[in-house]
Amino acid sequence: MKIAVVAANGKAGSKIVDEAIARGHEVTAIVRGENRSHAPEAIITDILDITAEQISGFDALIDAFGAYAEDQLPLHDASAQHLADLSAATGVHFYVVGGAGSLFVDPEHTTQLLDTDAFPAEFRPLADAQRKQLANLRGRTDATWTFVSPAIEFLADGEKTGSYEIAGEELSFNEDGKSQVSYADFASAIVHLAEDGGHVRERVSVRW
Repeated sequence: MKIAVVAANGKAGSKIVDEAIARGHEVTAIVRGENRSHAPEAIITDILDITAEQISGFDALIDAFGAYAEDQLPLHDASAQHLADLSAATGVHFYVVGGAGSLFVDPEHTTQLLDTDAFPAEFRPLADAQRKQLANLRGRTDATWTFVSPAIEFLADGEKTGSYEIAGEELSFNEDGKSQVSYADFASAIVHLAEDGGHVRERVSVRW
């Protein structure tokens, strides 16, 4: 496959690049500045300036963009809508590295994790921005997208176990009662999803 990874220099993006290369795919990094990932090819541009011509011919476009400063939080939704526009124009399958805050905590899907008292207040602005990102993607029937939420504990330096579970929209726990996944195993999961090509216009989650 030909896979492009947006924000390939980041912790999640670089892991995704490495996983895709290890599986034998042709990988291109899309970064704002110098390509510091292991991708052999790079497109140097701002995320909002990516063009349909640049991604034409790719099988998957994986968006690992993340902003944490308050004034940059709206970029989650703005960039997702821009990339959805490109998906609609080119047919590329667009995957978003989302957050856990928008996972539902009830089978009726009326309450999301970030709306519970247990959710840390300091992470709520980011989670809310990612919830809006997902909500607006749900209205895009013209684009081919998949939103992928990690577990509650998203472990940047966690080990690669080679084991993970792709679950649905509800918050779930492993047999030890934990919701965890490492960046490395999440990268394995998202590349697997890209290879499979399913879950079109759906949100899924990944945990150990």
